[in-house]
Amino acid sequence: MAKIIKGQQEFFKGIGQIKFEGTDSQNPLAFRWYNENQIVSGKTMKEHFKFACAYWHSFNGSGADPFGEPTHIFEWNKSSDPLERAKLKMDAAFEFITKMNIPYYCFHDCDIVDLTNDVLENEKRMKAITIYAKQKQQESGVKLLWGTANLFSNKRYMNGAATNPDFHVLAHAATQVKAAIDATIELGGENYVFWGGREGYMSLLNTNMKREKEHFAKFLHTAKDYARKNGFKGTFFIEPKPCEPSKHQYDYDAETVIGFLRQYNLLGDFKLNLEVNHATLAGHTFQHEMQVAADAGMLGSIDANRGDNQNGWDTDQFPNNINDVVEAMLVLLSSGGLQGGGINFDAKIRRNSTDSLDLFYAHLGGMDIFARALLIADKILTNSDYHVTRSQRYASFDQGKGAEFEKSNLTLDELRTYAIENGEPKLQSGKQEYLENLINRFI
Repeated sequence: MAKIIKGQQEFFKGIGQIKFEGTDSQNPLAFRWYNENQIVSGKTMKEHFKFACAYWHSFNGSGADPFGEPTHIFEWNKSSDPLERAKLKMDAAFEFITKMNIPYYCFHDCDIVDLTNDVLENEKRMKAITIYAKQKQQESGVKLLWGTANLFSNKRYMNGAATNPDFHVLAHAATQVKAAIDATIELGGENYVFWGGREGYMSLLNTNMKREKEHFAKFLHTAKDYARKNGFKGTFFIEPKPCEPSKHQYDYDAETVIGFLRQYNLLGDFKLNLEVNHATLAGHTFQHEMQVAADAGMLGSIDANRGDNQNGWDTDQFPNNINDVVEAMLVLLSSGGLQGGGINFDAKIRRNSTDSLDLFYAHLGGMDIFARALLIADKILTNSDYHVTRSQRYASFDQGKGAEFEKSNLTLDELRTYAIENGEPKLQSGKQEYLENLINRFI
């Protein structure tokens, strides 16, 4: 249980630490499913999930959109001094995180302190707020899941960062990454993330795609080598997304990123940080992206959120669909879990959710639905014929000629001979409806 940490003032007044009360509880500020110490499939829920609070949405997201001004007016933003403002925001962040009993947090560099266009000033600010964050971590027991640099918001990155056609811009991006890696190392961060928000193109008419991807790979190698040289032992993550803000991003989806990492000899140090809403933007289910990563031994971490079926953009809503999360947890448990990372809520409360309590309700609901889904998935795997039904579809490859084929012992002529000798194959049901009903039965 995290120790509640308050700063110079209490920002979330009247709210104590959120605790597990079980499914009979009618308390809207209590966990009904998430019991951090409950053992599921050999690990506690806390170990399975490693839940993290995403600094940017929870403490920076103002509720503004292209059509309207901010609706979330934060008390911690009132100081005119950037470092004092950053410390007040961190006070609020750790108060919330510890009251929610969330074991981790994660951030972009400009989330934790405002950055300028002056490299030396930025480094000074980052060092100062890192010292403050380290103190907060020591007082609370909260850990840093991962750090990263925002290489997409500043106007200098309008044509990309590591893939920018201007080397001067790339150098600025490298400077930001260096400072963010330094902070991550100092804070004991367990991972470091790269999200290429503008690593892509708007038009191929003015883009040398081959050269840009080569620059991206060199950039990642350079950053990785610096971190390792300075003692970072964690995992690097790439977070796929197909588009938005770029028309086409080079880290399109899990398969694309894995191919990129393999091509440029980065597989040994990198895994994937997958986001639900990014999967749907790529035309996939999140379960598909998880399975792709898991099959390659690359399932590193998760950005938990959801999109809106009627909106074709990254709405970053908190997860609430139990069927979807159960299917994701089936992949997670069947593949042995996350490798290095955890589950952070890259999700934002809605523009019209303006009460302090709304941030608690959102995270509480997200943590509870993952816990409930984990329990359901574990029951499905241990108390049903889920695995048997799936494996029976491939039984013909377990013996005889099928097994020989899997061992690469059959030629094309031998496959032809088998087809002739055995005639037309019988139709085999995929039993999709049966499995869908099975999941609903356990829900």
